[in-house]
Amino acid sequence: MRYLILFCLVLSASSCKPSNEKTSKEDAASETEASDDMSAISTKDFREFKVLDSKYINTSELWDVFNDDLKDFTETTYKALKPLVLDQDIPTIQKHINAGTVSYEQLTKFYLYRIRQFDRQNDLSLNSVIALNPNVIAEAQQKDIELRNRMLKHPIFGMPILLKDNINTAGIPTTAGAVALKDNTVEDAFIVSQLKSKGALILGKANLSEWAYFFCGDCPSGYSAVGGQTLNPYGRKTIDTGGSSSGSGVAVAANFCAAAIGSETSGSILSPASQNSTVGFKPTIGLVSRSGIIPISSTLDTAGPITKNVMDNAIVLDALFGEDVSDSKSIYNLWESPFYQKDLEKSSLKGKRFGAYKSLMDDKLYANAIKVLKTQGAEIIDIEAAEIPLPGFLRLLNLDMKTDLVTYLNTYGNENLGYASIEDIMAFNKADSLNVMPYGQSLFQGIADDFATEEEFTKIKATLKTNGKRFFDEPMTAHHLEGVLSINNYHAGHAAVAEYPAITVPMGYTDEGVPKGLTFISSRLTEKQLLQWAYVYEQASKMRIAPINYN
Repeated sequence: MRYLILFCLVLSASSCKPSNEKTSKEDAASETEASDDMSAISTKDFREFKVLDSKYINTSELWDVFNDDLKDFTETTYKALKPLVLDQDIPTIQKHINAGTVSYEQLTKFYLYRIRQFDRQNDLSLNSVIALNPNVIAEAQQKDIELRNRMLKHPIFGMPILLKDNINTAGIPTTAGAVALKDNTVEDAFIVSQLKSKGALILGKANLSEWAYFFCGDCPSGYSAVGGQTLNPYGRKTIDTGGSSSGSGVAVAANFCAAAIGSETSGSILSPASQNSTVGFKPTIGLVSRSGIIPISSTLDTAGPITKNVMDNAIVLDALFGEDVSDSKSIYNLWESPFYQKDLEKSSLKGKRFGAYKSLMDDKLYANAIKVLKTQGAEIIDIEAAEIPLPGFLRLLNLDMKTDLVTYLNTYGNENLGYASIEDIMAFNKADSLNVMPYGQSLFQGIADDFATEEEFTKIKATLKTNGKRFFDEPMTAHHLEGVLSINNYHAGHAAVAEYPAITVPMGYTDEGVPKGLTFISSRLTEKQLLQWAYVYEQASKMRIAPINYN
């Protein structure tokens, strides 16, 4: 399954694993060799799972708090609501609510009903939800009251949202899928406060690749000790979920929520969004706050929306963005919400110039997507992907996480956790390794082993950012391009270090039924344009099909 996820770097660890012996005196050839190893990890064979179901989620306890409230939500009620909610966009759902045919309480119960029916311990289970907000029904009832008092101020008002479980959320532990953090009860992250201030309902937490896929190395995407193995609704146990925002992508595809929030360091929104035939947006670094999100890299991390369609993606991004003075990369508020959703229906591709990679033209879905764009007036320029290496990519993650995780624990984590370093967490894991880390913790070991001077680290970051920007800027400047067209997260690494935004939109399915996404990438703070281009393509192509067994 081809997807360029930096968190699979362990597959080539024997040739590029960092150590405390690595110094700035190593020659350029060695650095280039380490960068070239990224091509070796763009393919990962799907295989049998060591662990499927969670050993830490008690489904009876999970649902005990909801059983009384769900007694009146029958199969008849569910079937009556299906055509009003299933696969509908947020504006359509809001119209039904304003018309009085659906309430926020019924909407919330609809999603809870589906989660209980499909997510755990049955032949269709997806293991995409790791925790639920025990107060969400009462909160939905309050939204119905507020609606009657004309308090709806944003399209996300009353919409049940799932959050990737590395995003701090009051009332629900934030675990990153790790048993070491099962008691990490915390206050809301900045973006959660943003969502709540617009009236969104926090439905619960989505499963993820543990520690955002920067932990076990030789493990399948979508696995965490706390949440178990997330499975793809388009092919349970046969099609990869993508990572690390696996649960967010799967939950959206299966209609377990109105939308979900993921996070990305390099490919962790684009990968699961495309693998599950959803829309995923990785914003410019700093547009969306990272405070209160369990980190990998303060240099590259960002949160972003995963939705069923582009309109919903714009709505969620409008609710998320905003300046956070506690985030060193936060961008000053340049626009007022709603900004991204406004006039999206009026978007056009006429005269827009995009670069299409010649090396991808053999992909039938990509070639067809290019044809669709041309019918909408876009000009497509064939370009070659430049051979620009990303030396020190893995080391950047190692060195950032070594300090950023400790900063998170000290600033945003529960004060009673008692961890002061990555080594403390590794020691906890070793005490019950069979259950806590069945696939090992080789990437954590790589973090512990890696050291660099401040000068060396600064050089690594500067080189990566320069090379990432060159990869896109050179062809865009030479051919006067608005952006470039990719597949899934194939060029996520370069977009990550350039700190450029990207959006992926469903572009169809392979002969084996594997979903793929057309990915638009452009320069800093072009989110509005990316949404417009993606919207036009989506409306012209209409490629998304809901997973058959979950209708």
